[in-house]
Amino acid sequence: MAAMMQPQIILLKEGTDTSQGKAQLISNINACTGIADVVRTTLGPRGMDKLIHDDKGNTTISNDGATIMKLLDIIHPAAKILVDIARSQDSEVGDGTTTVVLLAGEFLKEAKPFVEDGVHPQNLIRSYRIASQLAIEKVKDLAVSIEGKSLEEKKGLLAKCAATTLSSKLIGGEKDFFANMVVDAVLAVGVDDRLSMIGIKKVPGGNMRDSFLVNGVAFKKTFSYAGFEQQPKKFVSPKILLLNIELELKSEKENAEIRLSDPSQYQSIVDAEWNIIYDKLDKCVQTGAKIVLSRLAIGDLATQYFADRDIFCAGRVAEEDLQRVAAATGGTVQTSVNNIIDEVLGTCEIFEEKQVGNERFNIFSGCPSGHTATIVLRGGADQFIEEAERSLHDAIMIVRRAVKNSTVVAGGGAIDMEISRHLRQHARTIAGKSQLFINSYAKALEVIPRQLCDNAGFDATDVLNKLRQKHALPSGTVASISMFDGEGANYGVDINTGGIADSFANFVWEPAVVKINAINAATEAACLVLSVDETVKNPKSESAQGDAAAMGGRGRGAGGFGGRGRGMRRR
Repeated sequence: MAAMMQPQIILLKEGTDTSQGKAQLISNINACTGIADVVRTTLGPRGMDKLIHDDKGNTTISNDGATIMKLLDIIHPAAKILVDIARSQDSEVGDGTTTVVLLAGEFLKEAKPFVEDGVHPQNLIRSYRIASQLAIEKVKDLAVSIEGKSLEEKKGLLAKCAATTLSSKLIGGEKDFFANMVVDAVLAVGVDDRLSMIGIKKVPGGNMRDSFLVNGVAFKKTFSYAGFEQQPKKFVSPKILLLNIELELKSEKENAEIRLSDPSQYQSIVDAEWNIIYDKLDKCVQTGAKIVLSRLAIGDLATQYFADRDIFCAGRVAEEDLQRVAAATGGTVQTSVNNIIDEVLGTCEIFEEKQVGNERFNIFSGCPSGHTATIVLRGGADQFIEEAERSLHDAIMIVRRAVKNSTVVAGGGAIDMEISRHLRQHARTIAGKSQLFINSYAKALEVIPRQLCDNAGFDATDVLNKLRQKHALPSGTVASISMFDGEGANYGVDINTGGIADSFANFVWEPAVVKINAINAATEAACLVLSVDETVKNPKSESAQGDAAAMGGRGRGAGGFGGRGRGMRRR
């Protein structure tokens, strides 16, 4: 009787939602596979695009995994992990964002039946970690170095990597044209890790092939005053002065007070203001600079003054453009016009102002330090140019990574099939349940070639069987010059014919670092989701959101029902 009288113990606030155990884990896995299904169809050269329309009315067309994940407003806590890994893959290597989400979703999908059968998640996590280590070692074994080649050869190899990345994007039709442009831009910047030194300027109109690369800096003509038309628009080897000051006639501040005893003194004050600006302009001219750029305004007086002396000037230049001009021309941005010495002036071979579409561009080419490049993008619709910019960003990142870690692996699902085969072989040497788990990890890796086939409209089962058979062939069955384990190690999906082909011979390459990063991140994410056994939802945040929604509604005034907060009855 005494035992029945035990009082009920309340630990958590009323309304706290706790879900735990197997059902909770299955629910998290389902959420993650749901997210993977969203981006599944965007993989590969035949991947489809997503059109995302946000609450502000902006429309984005993209098939970049990271962009789609960022624009989807995901609220499920476990599914947010996949958003994070897509973002980290994007910032780390720039490409493979869809791959990483797909792999994480597939690892969890393969783990689901084991969880339902009562396997402890920690056993799965342990086996997945072992499998990921084996997979990464295998990638490193299969990677081929492109070091030690001549510059021309290296350019060609890097262009192949860029073309592989671009083939799955909206501008895939012109991948060779853009791949060479990207390689030239990255090599122009050098090994510096400053991505900001490669500028991408978008000009609507024309077609994609009207895009061009400037070995230097190009930026849109800034707002200009009267007198600008009289300035010269082309210079050869000019000196360039970069400023961060206003060259404008300033009147005294409104709250300043001057007491005059004699009206004639007023003129001297006005003259003093004019003298200040003329003094600044004289000092600029004395430096011998033929081009004056400033981050702040250059007024009409200064514009006319410079025009009379055959000097080109541009005010309100964007900060990043000014920094890139400074890096390219070897100049230094000055905050004063006093004591300017020759060392702080920049120079370039040719400066000209050019018409691009319906915009005018200031172009500095033949810069001495050369650590900068600008890609001017042309195209029809704004959304198209936006997506082209995102695609080029991915290609630039990939080429930078390939320059730094100069090892590549075969793409087109070849590397995934080879790792899968290697893990299946390894699993046979293991006794116990771990054999099953590593096998399931190996099966999950096949999602990449399978999805490539599905997206291209081919029979995935048929192609995968051919690939498995090819990868299972031992080396030496045919006089093979393959540098890897099996004769078929480089075989992947042939998107054009629906069969299989040697990806390496067809130049479908990707940097090894992309694959290593993707496998690492996807495994970590899968293990993280598997290790969660309880979710506690705090009710306070929910009611706070409800109050905010109610307040927002009331603020709309005569919107009729707009004022009803959560839980208020309709009259």
